[in-house]
Amino acid sequence: MIRAVTFDVGGTLIAPFPSVGHIYADVAAAHGIGGLEAAELDRRFSEAWKRHRPESYTKSEWARLVDATFEGLTPEPPSRTFFDELYARFTRKDCWQVFDDVMPTLIALRTRGLKLALVSNWDERLRPLLAALELAPCFDACLISCEVRSAKPDGMIFAAAAEALDLKAREILHVGDSDSEDAGGALMAGMQSLLIDRSQPAGNGRISDLRQVLTLRLLAVQEKAKPTIRPA
Repeated sequence: MIRAVTFDVGGTLIAPFPSVGHIYADVAAAHGIGGLEAAELDRRFSEAWKRHRPESYTKSEWARLVDATFEGLTPEPPSRTFFDELYARFTRKDCWQVFDDVMPTLIALRTRGLKLALVSNWDERLRPLLAALELAPCFDACLISCEVRSAKPDGMIFAAAAEALDLKAREILHVGDSDSEDAGGALMAGMQSLLIDRSQPAGNGRISDLRQVLTLRLLAVQEKAKPTIRPA
């Protein structure tokens, strides 16, 4: 039986709003570099992510990624100019959207008596962001790679989640949007897993809406009188 559900954060519960490119273009424009197209910056970010994806999610790694995204577009690398402002911008709630299916799912799972936790590859900005988005109270535990010193798909961060929830790995379902980091990592750690892809129909171990987690027959049910999570 599944007695707890752990969630990835980025791409699973929240996403940059309107997009990474929009935010990058806005900050660049405030520093005198106008005319940058958000769609082009999104494309560049995606390409830079493949080449410079953070491993430890340090600020210096993010600076390298941002410099690669803006390569050839600015007189100086952003790391020497506006990177600090850009880095701070992503702690603001108005730069993120919580997907519509998130709160209904968390409320329903909590009402059924399941424990909830986050397992995320992120940096020190995540806890303040979760508080700003009013998501922090929804979870019994929050395992962040920069604090655990282990990043998915490494099994240590998943083991830390099981320990924090005081459950066996096989009693936990992990939900995320990365085949390698989330599904692969969770399965290797002995957990059950589901991938979420909101752009594709559900099937073959994938869901297209977080609320589809609620249809799993393996979910432990211990109905409570009132949900402990309420939408903002």
